[in-house]
Amino acid sequence: MALFTGKGDKGTTGLFSRKGGQASGLGCDQRVSKSSAIAEALGSLDEINSFLGLIKVKAKESELRVTSQELRMDEIVNEIQQNLFIIQAEVAGADKTINEEKLREVESLINTIEKELPPIKSFFVSGGTELASLFDIARTMARRAERRVTAVIENEDRKVGEWTRSYLNRLSSILYALARLSNHKSGIKEQPPTYR
Repeated sequence: MALFTGKGDKGTTGLFSRKGGQASGLGCDQRVSKSSAIAEALGSLDEINSFLGLIKVKAKESELRVTSQELRMDEIVNEIQQNLFIIQAEVAGADKTINEEKLREVESLINTIEKELPPIKSFFVSGGTELASLFDIARTMARRAERRVTAVIENEDRKVGEWTRSYLNRLSSILYALARLSNHKSGIKEQPPTYR
């Protein structure tokens, strides 16, 4: 795979085209403007995935775990990244999708983390540990990516699977849970907003 092809020099990018419900060929054979809603959605998904790479490194350094399952946070982040690649491929037109099992796994993990935390009764001002702050930034990026993918589905007649849409909706929740857990395990008492 070449580091550059020059195909995007005129402001377009490649997508898979679907023929008979299947992505045709092995490559990207449909060109769209880089300013299109679909390019914006793919860029937002790429952005969150790349940022999660930084979080994965920081999480590995922290050695924090979801105690009841002995899952390391960096392993959780890596799984999220793998799932985001599936979503990116699906949005680009490939014959890939998130299945129900992947959605249920992330929901179970959110519920498990929630049991390790004190009850959450309000929003929190971002901060505390560096890792928690990074997870909070990723949470906002995940919400933007979800909005961008939703716009593509609504405005460009692009089909995205039911479980994929639900997974994107849960993504901000798992990142919120990991931010709270990072602070909790570091003994940080989070500050709610004062609204004054």
